[in-house]
Amino acid sequence: MTHTTGKTPGKGTGKGMHRRKFLGGMAGAGIAAVTAGGTAIALLTNATQNKAHAAGTTLTIPDLLEGTTTDGTTTYTLEAKTGTSEVLSGVTSTTAGYNQSFLGPTMKWTSGDTVLLNITNSLTEATTVHFHGAHVPPSMDGGPQNAFAAGKTWSPTFTVKDEAKTLWYHPHALGTTAEQATHGLAGMIIVEDASDASAALPSTYGTDDIPIILQCLATDSAGDIKYNLSGYLGNGLSFPLLCNGTNVDDTTLSFTATKKRTRFRLLNASPSDIITIQRSDGATLTQIATDQGYLTEATEVASIRLVAGARAEFVMELSAAVTLEAVVTTGWVRGGSGTYEFLTVTPDASDTPETLPTLNTITRYDTSDFTARTITLGQSGATMTINGSAGTSMSSMAMISTTLGAEEVWTVKNSTQLEHSFHLHDVPFQLISINGEDPTGVQLGWYDTFEVVGGGSIEIAMKFTDFSDDTYMYMLHCHLLQHEDEGMMASLMVTDS
Repeated sequence: MTHTTGKTPGKGTGKGMHRRKFLGGMAGAGIAAVTAGGTAIALLTNATQNKAHAAGTTLTIPDLLEGTTTDGTTTYTLEAKTGTSEVLSGVTSTTAGYNQSFLGPTMKWTSGDTVLLNITNSLTEATTVHFHGAHVPPSMDGGPQNAFAAGKTWSPTFTVKDEAKTLWYHPHALGTTAEQATHGLAGMIIVEDASDASAALPSTYGTDDIPIILQCLATDSAGDIKYNLSGYLGNGLSFPLLCNGTNVDDTTLSFTATKKRTRFRLLNASPSDIITIQRSDGATLTQIATDQGYLTEATEVASIRLVAGARAEFVMELSAAVTLEAVVTTGWVRGGSGTYEFLTVTPDASDTPETLPTLNTITRYDTSDFTARTITLGQSGATMTINGSAGTSMSSMAMISTTLGAEEVWTVKNSTQLEHSFHLHDVPFQLISINGEDPTGVQLGWYDTFEVVGGGSIEIAMKFTDFSDDTYMYMLHCHLLQHEDEGMMASLMVTDS
């Protein structure tokens, strides 16, 4: 179902328990409350509160944006526009979206293809469109240097160098990212490739390959969506949870799986809150991918924890209905709290899936000869910094300079007691350590976004391949969008030498 301008998503029809209005106190579990895997110990202990028990509406599947292929280039057309939607059930909010009033269509790219995007800005202020997680030239990355004014069209073009993975797109202009993305400017990108793993996995969009975009937003009783510190500290706020644009605070959505094995692509598009996915029956999920593509093999996990901006993929093979829960915990000064049964998947299939093959070969980096850096996430009052600089303008940002072909290992240190979601543009990274502990399990996959708890640190390793530029820069920043706008963003310049 498409939410057209002026129309609203379907309201939840259930009569479940409503969530708490807010979770008080400063965010950030802190290193002492975190396991070696980076999961807050107390996170899942309230799994029975604030559930949505009532049967609800059918899961909305975002439209698949059709491209037009001419002379080897596939062209997609997007328009950033305003509209209205229901964020709180029964209350109309002013929102924004791509080609519609809230969120945007899914784009499907194929590795090796050339794509062209004609993106028109029908907002009242400048915007950008960043292809989060994509390995593209810096001039096409959609960072602050690519901002384009209201009424203008930006037309980036590039060859898709990514392997199969789940990406997303959203604004990335200086000082307005939180406002624009929180109001709904976000959409998913699926990258396909010709690998054996991709051939073996479900891939029919909307049938056995299902996008799940989760957002925890802040709004007052009149439906005004909040996006900055003063807004979040206002009185009488609710923090509704949305799944593909539908409020699931008191509604459990439904999906009928017509294939025995169904693939789910998770995106936490919240501005700041952390979302953990688990099964209500306590059984495991079969995770197949992290931010940056397939794991080496399908891995059984109890839950999947996503900080703001992160993605993951899992499959389920069901003989009976299963309900998925979203556990929400605030990542910022105030935010969401509670556990929500947001989706019941009911099987109606008789096929027999083949055993999943080895999915990927991931060669772990030997970082003994890598160049070492320290990236310090800090704050001064309400101002957020990286390496002591507040990135509220291009000229004030800390600059990380490297060269094409460089191999580096970064220690990302959180000198604050706040939660941070560290995101690196351009290339994927491997986790070398998490709060001093070796990564295990799915943490051995590829990432572009990862949690750095208060007082904690991560070590990450990456190689800078393919793209260099003397003018355009990539970014590294906190993906708590408010922290980004408050200065926790630095520039990354990759040059030839």
